[in-house]
Amino acid sequence: MSTPAAAGERAFEKALADFRALHRDEMRRAGIVGSSFYLVRDGRVVVADPLGLQDLDSKIPVDAQTIFHWASITKTMTGIAIMQLRDRGLLQLDDPIVRYVPELAQVHNPFGDTGAITIRQLMSHSAGFGGATWRWRDRDWQPFEPPSWAQLAAMLPYTEVKFRPGTRFSYSNPGIVYLGQVIERLSGEDFEVYVDKNILRPLGMNSSYFDRTPPYLLPHRSHSYHIRDGKRIEAPFDVDTGVTVSNGGLNAPLPDMARYVAFLLGDPKRQADYDLVLKRSSLEEMWRPQIAAGEDFTQGRMAPTTWSGLSFFLDRTDGIRIIGHNGDQNGFRAYLSLCPDQHMGTLLAFNTETRGVENDASNRDTAESRIALATDNLCKAVSTPGG
Repeated sequence: MSTPAAAGERAFEKALADFRALHRDEMRRAGIVGSSFYLVRDGRVVVADPLGLQDLDSKIPVDAQTIFHWASITKTMTGIAIMQLRDRGLLQLDDPIVRYVPELAQVHNPFGDTGAITIRQLMSHSAGFGGATWRWRDRDWQPFEPPSWAQLAAMLPYTEVKFRPGTRFSYSNPGIVYLGQVIERLSGEDFEVYVDKNILRPLGMNSSYFDRTPPYLLPHRSHSYHIRDGKRIEAPFDVDTGVTVSNGGLNAPLPDMARYVAFLLGDPKRQADYDLVLKRSSLEEMWRPQIAAGEDFTQGRMAPTTWSGLSFFLDRTDGIRIIGHNGDQNGFRAYLSLCPDQHMGTLLAFNTETRGVENDASNRDTAESRIALATDNLCKAVSTPGG
């Protein structure tokens, strides 16, 4: 006699087989060079599925050691770092950002006092700042991202708040760079050093790093590609995100990111260790809705039902709670998706961008987004916890 648990596992296995077929079909159709998919369930990696090549020229295959760029998924670690500083009594989320980054007082704010903009609003993308960090890059010789804070600080008198802070959502890279400055100034350490000491090392993410790859890991560093007008073009290799590192500088292999997912999902057997990084109540505080985000499609996976939490995005599909973040930079696309009530999370990385990001709903109609959206079916196939 079949039990509900056995039926649930059969449904999961079918959903997984369907997902794998879709993943391969979409990659082949779109010309994606390499990808990797991991599924973490009850704290363990239960699916590891590397596909394609990490370097088209040398024909090196994607494997467990392949290092992808995680782009804006870095923002979730920036948010965790802010929460760590909050829990240590060094700041409050409703503190004005100018208390820690006084240069922001120079920003033009037609809606009132820039001093009223809070850390919480920056974390939820509701502070009113624009999307792009470096809008004037139109020559190949210019830096990939501004190397120094001084360059961004010099632009602040020419920066404008776009809407009344706290009234709506607008995805903002500069806002996260400002949070990176808070972390550096309160901790007295570079952002990369702080996160390495307080997140990467405690979680055992020993092959993860920011920006330029250390020589011993270079053989595993994935190249990346753009597809434009039907042609595949290699993106710059191993770029440095400069002062925008808190916004999108993370590089890591999938096994390291699986450790991060296990931490985010939590585990009673390991919770004492995880609490040394961030206590569970603070992490779940980051997953509370702050402002509706569905009208801004910058993230590509967003739906009209999406909300912004604190450095994470929140959704609910067919009754399943989904927490996550996406990343897109320099030919890489990456997706982190958690179904905390099912104790399950997925990681999906691509080293090929099939279409440039536009700020509209069309981003949901790319091969990468279609594959990412299909991961939701894996959560739906798993019943309530233990099913």
